Amino acid sequence: MYNKVYVEITNICNMNCSFCHGHSRAPRQMSIQEFECILGKLAGQTNYIYYHLMGEPLVHPQLPNFIKMSGARGYKSIITTNGTLLSERQDEILDAGVHKVNISLHSFEEGKTEDHLEYVGRLADFAKKASELGTIVVFRLWNEGFDDGKNQLTLGFLRQNISGEWAENSRGIRIRDKIFVEFGERFEWPDGSAEIKGNRFNCYGLKDQFGVLVDGTVVPCCLDSDGAISLGNIFRQDIKEILNSKRATDIVEGFRCGKASEELCKRCGYAQRFVR
Repeated sequence: MYNKVYVEITNICNMNCSFCHGHSRAPRQMSIQEFECILGKLAGQTNYIYYHLMGEPLVHPQLPNFIKMSGARGYKSIITTNGTLLSERQDEILDAGVHKVNISLHSFEEGKTEDHLEYVGRLADFAKKASELGTIVVFRLWNEGFDDGKNQLTLGFLRQNISGEWAENSRGIRIRDKIFVEFGERFEWPDGSAEIKGNRFNCYGLKDQFGVLVDGTVVPCCLDSDGAISLGNIFRQDIKEILNSKRATDIVEGFRCGKASEELCKRCGYAQRFVR
């Protein structure tokens, strides 16, 4: 069983952040019927559904229904969001039973300080409400070296607005029960035109996770923004057939031996974090 499966319910985003690779696919949103089909085919593959590869999940009008549909089948729903739409949609997703919300706090890092702090304040209010209802909230600061001092400003503002023990750990900070801060380096997205990143390769793609793009294309990981490594289509094939295909098994076996069978994987800076 996989630790998580990324289901891209939309490839449309309401922002254009500098750290995001973007994609060249036609804009599309998944229908309820398509999502129901995917849930059925993922039975026994994972317990956790993430709602993105590209795109902002909260722009999808059916997101609360998707969360309820997933819960009815025993899946736990995890949303990763830029947070800009949380204030207006928080009641919907919390009532639907979302398990966890990851918020990329660096979405406003290039804007005015007062706009950034207003944004963080709204998210602090959301986190307090969500945690009281049992939803986990993680504030992500995956921008070390690119924050221009705003991370400390952000953390100071959160301290003023969310009381707790603020205990540091290996991944970040536990603010209080169900509210966390997570730090990380700004990573480099894989790109077919980039240079090869090394001579040894490793990744959690197809070992810990795989993804389903909005048109049903199955990809090995959450960073294949354009579906360059298409393993098949979940709307037309059985998922076990896709995951046991030669292309998929070559990827898994290659990483087991410290090699990359795909050109995109050879050009992935993020995957180099897992090389030992």
